[in-house]
Amino acid sequence: MQKLKALFTRKGWLGLIAVLALGGGAYFAFVGKDKAQARYKTQVADVGDIHQVITANGTLNPVVLVNVGTQVSGTVKRLYVDFNDTVTPGQVLAELDPSLFQAALHQSEANQANSDAGLKLAQAKEKRARELLAKNFISQTAMDEAAQAFEAAQAQARLARAQVERDRINLRYAVIRSPIAGVVVARSIDVGQTVAASFQTPTLFQIAKDLRDMQIDSSVAEADVGTIFVGQAVRFTVDAFQDKNFKGKVKQIRLNPTVQQNVVTYNVVVGVDNSEGQLLPGMTAHVKIAVADRKQVLRVANATLRFKPEAPEEEGDKNNKRERKKKEDSTQVYRLEKDDKLVPVKVKLGITDGANTEIVEGDLKAGVVLVTKDTVQKKSKEKSSFSFRMF
Repeated sequence: MQKLKALFTRKGWLGLIAVLALGGGAYFAFVGKDKAQARYKTQVADVGDIHQVITANGTLNPVVLVNVGTQVSGTVKRLYVDFNDTVTPGQVLAELDPSLFQAALHQSEANQANSDAGLKLAQAKEKRARELLAKNFISQTAMDEAAQAFEAAQAQARLARAQVERDRINLRYAVIRSPIAGVVVARSIDVGQTVAASFQTPTLFQIAKDLRDMQIDSSVAEADVGTIFVGQAVRFTVDAFQDKNFKGKVKQIRLNPTVQQNVVTYNVVVGVDNSEGQLLPGMTAHVKIAVADRKQVLRVANATLRFKPEAPEEEGDKNNKRERKKKEDSTQVYRLEKDDKLVPVKVKLGITDGANTEIVEGDLKAGVVLVTKDTVQKKSKEKSSFSFRMF
């Protein structure tokens, strides 16, 4: 009985081992095969449209924005306009206290009257000296001194008249007028405030000439500015109207570059029609400039262009590494065939929209499965073994 029980136990273990072996073989035959086929992420080449655009951000500004200041110092006495007011050329915007300017004008006028009186006296003396010289009653030296006094009096009179004119102009500058027709977009003074124009002209008002015509000052990278030209169509959005697309045209590409942290950008000015008045100065515009447009072309996902398979390591293969690296550097995609076989296909690229790229030349057709990513991570080369321990 004991021998029979031991034989049965041994047969039971053998049967269990056989069942496990068959189950493992079936698992690797079916599940392992599916995993092998799923080691790559793929994308199918297709036919579609590609729109290549350049994106940039900019600020909406009036085409003509005039800073109105003052050439004289003083205290603001009156204000006649406020924000958003429409003004005409020559309209009074503000007045400074004219008391000091009027006093200076009265003083210069008095100096002019004194100079005129001195001029008359010097002229009379010069005339009398000429008559006396003709009768030989005075010397030539006395005559020269009288002539010099007369010329000095004339110069003093001209100086006095210039001083009067300057004080009159300063008095006129106390009244600040609009130089253009437009809209007041900024006001930086209030009644009673003192403005000083000693070193630089302070800005009191900002007047936009016409808000129906505006422009976007956008920054475009040097890599993209070569594809932009004057008259190019532009579409943009603003945060205030995110669901609406506005239109514009490239108006100017300014030659003065801006360099920040070794990044070179150029100011591209976009003209905008603001007839509806929805756009306001200072709004941030998200600009899209259409560079190229292709209809129904063969295209592939950009991820397929970035995929590079790992070459197997082989002994004595050092001399071929440089050649393999050169082949990898060329533009090519990898077609997936049966049994996970990768076939490189060299292609010539066209335009891109950031997600897909046009294929201009190459042995590639629509519907071909291309590899975008290898999902199997590289592991150390170790032989896997299964062992069963008998108890």
